[in-house]
Amino acid sequence: AAREVYDVSGAGDTALAGLVLALTAGASLETAAHFANAAAGVVVAKIGTATVTPAELTNYLNHR
Repeated sequence: AAREVYDVSGAGDTALAGLVLALTAGASLETAAHFANAAAGVVVAKIGTATVTPAELTNYLNHR
């Protein structure tokens, strides 16, 4: 999904962490990739190096 990007710092780290988290939880590679992309999408919408909270990720996934 398209979003306004403020800063890509840390997006790759967030995506990798999201991918590993989802795979460890038993998700398929495709589902894990979608999850990782969503996590990175939340982070790039913030200014500077940022983190994503479970609430932010849940909100993003429920409203896209």
